[in-house]
Amino acid sequence: MTIPPLVAEQRHLAGLLEAIQRCVYFLQASRAKAPWPLQPEELAARYKEIALFETLAAMNERFAKLQDTLGAAMRHAYLLSGEPGDTFLKMLAFYEKIGILDALTDWQLCRATRNLAAHAYETDYAAIAEHFNTLNRLTPMLYGVAARFVDYCDSALDVHPLSESFAAEFRATTEPARRAPPLNP
Repeated sequence: MTIPPLVAEQRHLAGLLEAIQRCVYFLQASRAKAPWPLQPEELAARYKEIALFETLAAMNERFAKLQDTLGAAMRHAYLLSGEPGDTFLKMLAFYEKIGILDALTDWQLCRATRNLAAHAYETDYAAIAEHFNTLNRLTPMLYGVAARFVDYCDSALDVHPLSESFAAEFRATTEPARRAPPLNP
């Protein structure tokens, strides 16, 4: 039996929504393991502590994965909403206009921060601490975007995550971020 194209597209978005919830769950697990805020002296003293640096590496990866997954899902929902998919910036402006993003520049700041880590191999512990403290500070903003986006898909598109596997933890983690004031970089 052939699945109608619209149903297939909605199902794909539902899978992305579940992936967003899963990304939040695992990113929060990594954040919970680190001693915030990170201090350069502490990182220097613990420079061979595998568990700490694996946690930070996981946080870096999971932050990037959440933003990438959100971006893919937002683009998919945007097209399902009947909006023209000209550019990613126009799409972000749409989500800013409807209140999912507080500011387009917040998204760009997250992207720039995560891209710096992907291309810099820093050995200065002050710079490493600054990077991860920035990721930690930006994470609640991404959580808020994720929560508002999942709500938007529910109300505007009647599309829900494929399963409830991560729903309770997602709500608990993102609830404070839903109501958080806009980011001030």
